[in-house]
Amino acid sequence: MRLRELIASALPEATERAGPLPDAVVSTVVQDARRVTPGALFVARRGARFDGHDFVADAVAAGAVAVVGARSGPSDPALRAALSGVPYLTVADDRAAVAALAATFHGDPSRRIRVVGVTGTDGKTTTSALLWWVLQGEAPTGLATTALSRLGEVPVPDAGGFTTPEATEVQAFLARAVDAGMRHVVLESSSHGLALGRLDRVRYAQAVWTNLSPEHLDFHGTLEAYADTKRSLLRRAPFAVLNRDDAAYPAFAADAADATTYGADPDAAWRLLRTDAGAAEVAFRFGAPDGRERSARLPLAGGFNAWNALAAIASAAHEGVDPDAAVARLATFPGVPGRMQVVQAEPFAVICDFAHTAPALEKALRTLAPAGRTIVVIGAAGERDPGKRGPLGAVAARHADLTVLTEEDPRGEDPEAILDALEAGARAAGATLGGDLLRVPDRTEAIRTAIAAARPGDAVVLAGKGHEATLQRGATKHPWDEVAVARAALAARREATGD
Repeated sequence: MRLRELIASALPEATERAGPLPDAVVSTVVQDARRVTPGALFVARRGARFDGHDFVADAVAAGAVAVVGARSGPSDPALRAALSGVPYLTVADDRAAVAALAATFHGDPSRRIRVVGVTGTDGKTTTSALLWWVLQGEAPTGLATTALSRLGEVPVPDAGGFTTPEATEVQAFLARAVDAGMRHVVLESSSHGLALGRLDRVRYAQAVWTNLSPEHLDFHGTLEAYADTKRSLLRRAPFAVLNRDDAAYPAFAADAADATTYGADPDAAWRLLRTDAGAAEVAFRFGAPDGRERSARLPLAGGFNAWNALAAIASAAHEGVDPDAAVARLATFPGVPGRMQVVQAEPFAVICDFAHTAPALEKALRTLAPAGRTIVVIGAAGERDPGKRGPLGAVAARHADLTVLTEEDPRGEDPEAILDALEAGARAAGATLGGDLLRVPDRTEAIRTAIAAARPGDAVVLAGKGHEATLQRGATKHPWDEVAVARAALAARREATGD
């Protein structure tokens, strides 16, 4: 696409101020100077830690044909020198500009495919993956989530590194989905993605909301601001699937243009009638709007996954999938990395899960119901929501027979101070340090400790890290694979004990 055409279509207000533009061909739109290649349009966005204007010279040297930013113009001599004659276009909102430019460059792909956005505090990734699996059984479907991304059943490892990738990656993924012949894309839509404009210019065909509990308040400030950001997805979609059981349902329903509901509530359109959870499987029965009752089986641990599965069934039904076909497809679901992932089922279960909020952890622990004890390994992230640490420790103490407190991305905080807050919550809930409560700061050693303590019939839950591939201590991100660490601990136990 030519620069003049792209700017005129995506940023008409900037065109009026830009003056003559070179007749250059734009090869890509980027906001990271390290990704600039010859022909790139570079958006010098101002972020929380860095200002893209500091990297303009690098972008120009790498071949950028134009720079877009929110400064009043290249009046600064240093910026003018960095531009070296490359045009600079001023916009009022650099985040909005990134989304508009990326969507226009890729031909507004969400207008050529049906995009289903999934949001909520907990269950987004699993619900997204369940819905993708059901839709994929009918026609090629794309998936973009925190834990995995797919075009059909082909992995897409470079779809993004955040809960919701930047707008440039989102639009590029949607364009790839269109080019690959996908009929749908299921897009995990986080509050950060919605608030930071990463999902601007995505045209949603449908929205799915799982639940609401306090999370990311360090970013959003208040629970109401966080909830309003989540609800903004419903205001953008013509149809929504809503959790009727959640206390925030009335507010979310008020923002939905048209909706169906799911849950155990008697008024839910898709009503959950019974749930039976085992160590590695959930069986449930539900009533549907057609008046029929159906039984379903899901090869996942955690009874709460019946809600996630029912949300997927309801959403898929709106897209034309027969509920019987959805039920049959769910029985073959391959699972989600780090989402109630069964590492071992016998002689004791080891489960890896991403639960890192008190409500999510409580759901996970309450629904396991092992024959023996429940052992949980839990930490809390540094520089994130310090108010959730005490509740996490309390939930672990109330619902586990043995709690092992450990690190979870302490970042720049003192790990011991984080453990103190977790311990305070656990002790307030009745736990005794040195008895049913242990502090093992090193996460690898904590996992070994929990697995070494397990007996036949027990369930060991490794909570908080899930699929994440790094463990951040200070400014350094160390490679991390929770499942691999658990398997190594299991192998060491077998070698030591023979069981």
